[in-house]
Amino acid sequence: MTLADGIWHQIFAFENYGELLALVRNSLIAGAALGLVGGLAGVFVIMRDLPFAVHGISELSFAGASAALLMGVNIVAGSIVGSLVAAGAIGILGARARDRNSVIGILMPFGLGLGVLFLALYKGRAANKFGLLTGQIVAVDAPEMTWLLGTSALVLVVLTLIWRPLAFASADPDVAETRGVPVRTLSFVFMLVLGLTVALSVQIVGALLVLTLIVTPAAAAARITASPVLLPVLSVAFAVASIEGGILLALGSSIPISPYVTTISFTIYVMCRAAGRYRTRRWGTRRTTPQTA
Repeated sequence: MTLADGIWHQIFAFENYGELLALVRNSLIAGAALGLVGGLAGVFVIMRDLPFAVHGISELSFAGASAALLMGVNIVAGSIVGSLVAAGAIGILGARARDRNSVIGILMPFGLGLGVLFLALYKGRAANKFGLLTGQIVAVDAPEMTWLLGTSALVLVVLTLIWRPLAFASADPDVAETRGVPVRTLSFVFMLVLGLTVALSVQIVGALLVLTLIVTPAAAAARITASPVLLPVLSVAFAVASIEGGILLALGSSIPISPYVTTISFTIYVMCRAAGRYRTRRWGTRRTTPQTA
């Protein structure tokens, strides 16, 4: 076997695929749930220009998960606590964009440093440490599934309740405030929702690459549509396709799941960007969505 063949076999290995597929049943279910909440939350992340906040929250989510791993308690719960602390701090201290970026810039190295400390103290399997950063394909057991699905349901309920006023406040906050929309309250509530979404996403794609599940699908959808209905639908479809495709491709290989998810997500974005430019040149169509990636 040549070196190229060996590398290819590591990346794509489909021996005993049917037997291995049963091992990731929970991950596939969790992936569908995360694609749904990540795709919907990502719409507002793009509208409100919050990709940097997603990354900042993921660092403290990583710290919380690392602390839970060290103490031998539920990792999802630890990740959620870390995310909510970060989201709450950003929501309270970073009301304005300039303040928000400063707060995130302070929280990111602090959270990453704490996470590295907790992992250095952890004496268990090295795969558990690595998985928090890059994701694990078979990391979702029954207790974690309960946490994941329950938290996903909570996120969906809250998003459903605040969707219309939050969309108004995200598109034109000044006008929304004059119309009596509680802009600041909605902003804080969404930050908490975003914190929960990030915590859930970390379990599958890892803390380092969580942006690919929350930001990239929505950014891709925004390149080809400005419809308030079609935008979230496409964002969810792209997120689910990325994570489910990543899980299925990673199954049986020795490579972590995250490179597969990021590659699929990036490919979708490039295709949507090309399609958007072609449409603009062909028909002169202008996108009316807020700033996108």
